[in-house]
Amino acid sequence: MIKFSDLALDPRVLKAVAEAGYETPTPIQAEAIPHALEGRDVLGIAQTGTGKTASFTLPMITRLGRGRARARMPRSLVLAPTRELAAQVAENFDTYAKHTKLTKALLIGGVAFGEQDKLIDRGVDVLIATPGRLLDHFERGKLLLQGVEIMVVDEADRMLDMGFIPDIERIFQLTPFTRQTLFFSATMAPEIERITKTFLSNPAKVEVARQNSTSATIEQLLYQFAPSRKDRSFTEKRAVLRALIKQEGESCTNAIIFCNRKMDVDVVAKSLKAHGFDAAPIHGDLEQSQRMKTLDAFRDGSLKFLVASDVAARGLDIPAVSHVFNFDVPSHPEDYVHRIGRTGRAGRLGKAFTIAVTADDKYLTNIQSLVKQDIPRGTLPEGALDGLEDRADRSRTDRRDGTDTKRGERRSRGRERDRDRKPKRDESMPPASMEPISQPVVAEPSQPEPTMPVIAAAEQREAREPRRDDRRERRDERGGERNDRRDRREDRNDYRRDDRRDSGVVGMGDHVPDFILRSFKISTPATEQDDADDAVAASSDA
Repeated sequence: MIKFSDLALDPRVLKAVAEAGYETPTPIQAEAIPHALEGRDVLGIAQTGTGKTASFTLPMITRLGRGRARARMPRSLVLAPTRELAAQVAENFDTYAKHTKLTKALLIGGVAFGEQDKLIDRGVDVLIATPGRLLDHFERGKLLLQGVEIMVVDEADRMLDMGFIPDIERIFQLTPFTRQTLFFSATMAPEIERITKTFLSNPAKVEVARQNSTSATIEQLLYQFAPSRKDRSFTEKRAVLRALIKQEGESCTNAIIFCNRKMDVDVVAKSLKAHGFDAAPIHGDLEQSQRMKTLDAFRDGSLKFLVASDVAARGLDIPAVSHVFNFDVPSHPEDYVHRIGRTGRAGRLGKAFTIAVTADDKYLTNIQSLVKQDIPRGTLPEGALDGLEDRADRSRTDRRDGTDTKRGERRSRGRERDRDRKPKRDESMPPASMEPISQPVVAEPSQPEPTMPVIAAAEQREAREPRRDDRRERRDERGGERNDRRDRREDRNDYRRDDRRDSGVVGMGDHVPDFILRSFKISTPATEQDDADDAVAASSDA
């Protein structure tokens, strides 16, 4: 049996490996490390959890032991698809290089540029980065890649899924042609093969397991059911998840629960916490400090359930995960291999449960075609969905009746208040169709004719002092508007029609001022002269 001491590694590296508790390399390590130490390009294909990180970290530290870094010119470069995976590589480097004087820098998003710039300016032997943040530093003129001797691309197929392939190709073009290139991944898509043929020179292909296979130490079960209604699928899946966790009991020491969407991660985590489970979410929209804090809590055992998106599906080294729950069936079949690979690591036994509905049939077909095996079917725990259908029917009845829901109660109370506040019709009054439209004007010639100043004074008085009935009418209208504001769309037209019919004033009626009913004639200088002439004529006739 091959041991690490047989792999021609630096004695300081062997000492660190021994202190970490490792003595025998995994198959991928035993085959990849000798080729990497020789300086050859390596294309490593192995299922997740087989120790690919140490396969490139140990030979890289050994080869970099001779030489010295220069400012802003790293000697080696490790590209990782996610911040968590990059941070994990950095932790491995610290573990295996603690007896050397090699330096490193971690370039990931969510961290200020200032501290990263200081490390780069001093010069680093190993630069670990995500593609986006690496190019940000390069475009700011803070980084030069001409001195890269070793370049590692970890989880290359995940790079493809996340759209990093154009960035990877650009980074390749910025590095020297004479570099050593190491590719490691659990799956190998056709696009990745194209890149390896373009940028790798006669690579040593190391494949210790069939591509896209799952570990034999993982017990896989599929729980598929038909939801009672399409809009109840999400709720019923949460109930099935809780039932499966309870069914496993003490054997479920910790678990990772994978969802396809970030918003579902938050909802599932809140739901589990509301039902008494110790759960926390992790996805790409959270702050980097919060993500690292959650991962650390899950690693040290203070957090039992980690609800995650696929950000935690690739490369994270959490060896003692007892269960993996696929709350959603992954749309990409390769993600299934990576997800369930979080359990059953390093020879341990693990369980992977997948919850599916009828709409997931096409995804399940693709997964089973990829892994070349049928996923065994499990039986739903007894009573997993009890009470949910009755609750759904009751909710549907409430929405239809509008009596038990809050919305229905508000509508009913509003209608009752409107009936109490609406003015009642005087039954003694005739209908609006029988009421006169106008009142005849009767002249009273016996009254003295008002003069012009009297008319003007009356008009001003009428303008300053609105009629009492007009004020009452306006006040009633304002009150009616306030009372009907909540349900105006239903009762507005009826109320206005009743209001017009109930009004007792049509036209001006009895409220016509007396001076308007009087007949009068305005005198002018010409008419006064005519009157004087008539008076003279009358006196002469007399």
